[in-house]
Amino acid sequence: MTGQPVGGEAVGGEAVKAFPAVRAEARLLVPALTFIALTVAAVASLGTPLITSVATSFHVSLDSAQWTLTVALLSGAVATPVLGRLGAGPHRRATILVTLAVVVAGSALTVLPLPLSFAWLLAGRAAQGVGLGLTALMMGVARDHLPEERSAAVIALISVVSIIGAGVGYPLAALLVELGGVRAAYGLGLVVTAAALLTAWRSIPEAPEGRSARVNVTGAVVLAAALVLVLFLAGEPSLWSRYLAVAVGLAVVAAVLLCVWVVIELRSTTPLVDVRAVRHPAVAGANLAMFVGGIGMYLLLTLITRYAQTPHGAGYGFGLTTFVAGLVLVPFSVLGFVAGRLTPRIRTRIADPLLLAGSAVVVGGGFALFAAARSDLAELFVAMGVLGFGVGGFSAAMPGVILAVTPKSETSSAMSFNYVVRSVGYSLGSAVGGLILAAGTGPGHLFPDDSAYTTAALFGIGAMAITTLTSLALARRRPSEANP
Repeated sequence: MTGQPVGGEAVGGEAVKAFPAVRAEARLLVPALTFIALTVAAVASLGTPLITSVATSFHVSLDSAQWTLTVALLSGAVATPVLGRLGAGPHRRATILVTLAVVVAGSALTVLPLPLSFAWLLAGRAAQGVGLGLTALMMGVARDHLPEERSAAVIALISVVSIIGAGVGYPLAALLVELGGVRAAYGLGLVVTAAALLTAWRSIPEAPEGRSARVNVTGAVVLAAALVLVLFLAGEPSLWSRYLAVAVGLAVVAAVLLCVWVVIELRSTTPLVDVRAVRHPAVAGANLAMFVGGIGMYLLLTLITRYAQTPHGAGYGFGLTTFVAGLVLVPFSVLGFVAGRLTPRIRTRIADPLLLAGSAVVVGGGFALFAAARSDLAELFVAMGVLGFGVGGFSAAMPGVILAVTPKSETSSAMSFNYVVRSVGYSLGSAVGGLILAAGTGPGHLFPDDSAYTTAALFGIGAMAITTLTSLALARRRPSEANP
């Protein structure tokens, strides 16, 4: 395949004839992009349902086993901006294939025999997490090689499946753990990532000609160091309660590194992220909404799954097994997908910022439902479905806000930065939930009071209110300001 858009659209005023073979390529490209995005998201989320099984199998603490999830998020956040910049250049296809090869190699490490050390598993999970940076590259491919009206819908779909991938992988991995142990679940990851690599090799076209992209190594290293500190602090909430001075010190260092990184990017002729473009009011507002909204969205996801697994002895909860608790995520995935499919149709009548605001209100409604009614398992399913619908709509509308003011050549880079913001927001949402529940746990008690969940839900409502107001502020800007 070449760098020409498929489907018979015009490029630079010259029409490309829609041969049947070209249309066939278009039909193959969309499911390929969607499958790859879904795969890397689902595989990266495998750590969530396997934490207890990993602790038992490798004879490590639950805190140590938690790193099978944290290290994937860390490597994904660090790799995403670098891959985004590489994806903006002429070697995007090679970047995608090499990254997927790394993910497959990491998946192979996770299924090595148990006598090998826990460190090998962590190394494999870190390699799997690198794949999270591919989502933005899939969007770049769609924008370059599909007609404009088609690419917008596909980009929205890619954004949605990157979110609902967790809901797909969680119950399936939990079932495999019960049937065949932790290696069976990680074996699924190896199979699907190998399939994704083969799919990319067969379907991903070369980037359009005339592009160049160089990675600012210094900026990449500084940003990586800052993100590692930020996500480490978010993933270790106990550090804030036990060693507050150390946590604050590390937070200051992270803030300084981020400031240094911004200066480096502004002075660089080949910035990792075009900071000047990020400062555009539409892009900055969208990233702020993504950050605060991400905190709230992941907070509710964490609250519901934890509440469902809390044993009856705590005075609340349902004591669900890992697999059954995973089924609670099914409404999240299904309604998230539905919202993602509906959003491209609705956005022809409603502006993307208004869709962001409406979706944030829906997520806030999920928090309100959870805060008011959670004594019946069906109520958790309803709250999770509402969350999924809101997250699906939010994720589908977000790319439209950013890409409306972003050149095609910068699609991967701009969306990569947004996904870094999302990763940090999600991690902070998980950490905030842990801190609130820890504060609501009495001395000598294993589980927090039921009221702590209400407090966390109210915090989430506040976060979604801020997200709604930020999105409405974007919507009030004049069209001429939003599309310079």
